[in-house]
Amino acid sequence: MNLCLAMQTAQAVSPDINFALIMPELLVSVAGVLVMLVDAFTRRSNQRWVTGLLSLVGLGAAAAVCVLMWDDQTTAREAFNGMIVLDRMRLSFTLVFLIVSALTVLISMIWVEWEHLPAGEFHSLLLFATVGMMFMASGGDLVIIFLGLELLSIATYVMAGFRRTDLRSNESSMKYFILGAFSSAFLLYGIALVYGGTSLLNGGAGTTNIKELALRVGAENALAYPALLYAGAALMLVGFGFKIATAPFHVWTPDVYEGAPTPVTAFMAAGPKASGFAAFMRVFLFGFPFIAATTNAAQLHSAWINALWLLAILTMSVGNLAALVQNNVKRMLAYSSIAHAGYALVGFVAAGQARDETLQSDAIAAVAFYLLAYAVMNLGAFAVVTLIARSGDRRTEIEDYNGIGFTAPALSFALTLFLLSLLGIPLTAGFMGKVMVFRAALDQGFVGLVVIGVLNTAISVYYYLRLIVVMFFRERSTAWSAPAVPVSVALAIIITVLGVFYLGIFPGQVLDAFRSAQPVVSQLK
Repeated sequence: MNLCLAMQTAQAVSPDINFALIMPELLVSVAGVLVMLVDAFTRRSNQRWVTGLLSLVGLGAAAAVCVLMWDDQTTAREAFNGMIVLDRMRLSFTLVFLIVSALTVLISMIWVEWEHLPAGEFHSLLLFATVGMMFMASGGDLVIIFLGLELLSIATYVMAGFRRTDLRSNESSMKYFILGAFSSAFLLYGIALVYGGTSLLNGGAGTTNIKELALRVGAENALAYPALLYAGAALMLVGFGFKIATAPFHVWTPDVYEGAPTPVTAFMAAGPKASGFAAFMRVFLFGFPFIAATTNAAQLHSAWINALWLLAILTMSVGNLAALVQNNVKRMLAYSSIAHAGYALVGFVAAGQARDETLQSDAIAAVAFYLLAYAVMNLGAFAVVTLIARSGDRRTEIEDYNGIGFTAPALSFALTLFLLSLLGIPLTAGFMGKVMVFRAALDQGFVGLVVIGVLNTAISVYYYLRLIVVMFFRERSTAWSAPAVPVSVALAIIITVLGVFYLGIFPGQVLDAFRSAQPVVSQLK
């Protein structure tokens, strides 16, 4: 009798286990383990090709599963007691992560040979970092998001210092580790306070589930919000602000990006930033939504919207103004990445302010599209920088680009295209990305925010065109020969060039797919 009662109780509380909903993450995890095993039994001369191709197969398989999930899914679903969510917002960001990781593998295959580094170790770390990003997008619970963040962070700390004999790389890794741990502490403490605050709302146990959090915040009997809830939301905003490098939480970015190996910098500027936005948006859009029936909910919502509005202005302005005075290409692109985080925040603010699900879906799609466009043009630029810098990142100063325009025309014109796209010239991915986020903000009445964004785009003209002028209109004072372009890097550059034009000229299909991402709270059954 007692045994039967125990079995019935266990069945009643057993989690909704559905491994199909985490199949992309499982495939990438298995690929990471296989890369480590294969690396141990592969000759050093063949490691970069074998482990690189195996990594691409794992990433491609995960992408194929995401596409199948996309076609098969009409409403959001959840598993593992709401810890994992499957919706098209998750799939949109997951495809961005997989594209970023695949391009990073292509760029890094020659770099690990130049630096005489273990290719299998690097590729396995990259795959596990990708798994962390994927869980950040799929997490329906604050605990899962935090675990995904830590998995991503730990792998990226090691990758930043992967060039072990280089003091700059070691310094980059140490700075990233210290400030990353600092920001993780903010985020975790915020989660703990939110848990305590929700327990005070209904006098029972607290919750870290995002769907349940929204229900408790919007409950009619939640007459007075405890200070713990406001403090927790503020600390989480700071933690996420560190991860996506918004001002004033951006101080780690320039030094870490400059000191890290160039392929790792390319990955950090695109992948972790996109995953930070995915988790940030899921928590604040769906955990602290606007609920008109509850005055306190509206006040909490207004508080974080105003904070993000201010952060967007500060981030765009600080990133662009600081980039004006940089003489190192990697530092310039680092401050550029900060400015682009500010542009993406414009779309985030619009999504948070939207009262209509269609308008919110459009704003979410605009942010996802912008991050995809940024990833494509940023990774393309860093692919060229990797070739010009060569082993040890010896040539990363702007003066190193003097007069290379007609000595290495293919690389120079490709880099010019990426810089113009980052600037936002029409017919490029960067232009369409800015149009989408600015239009979403205008739909919500943020005219001043859009004007400031346009003015910041005008400021960025100087430092993007400066590098183009240096390449084509300056003479070299030292001898320089054009680098050979390996097949893998050439493929990455070709893909990114085509991506810049495709997203800039034919954005409709991608936007329509991303636009189908509906709010999780309204869909989950």
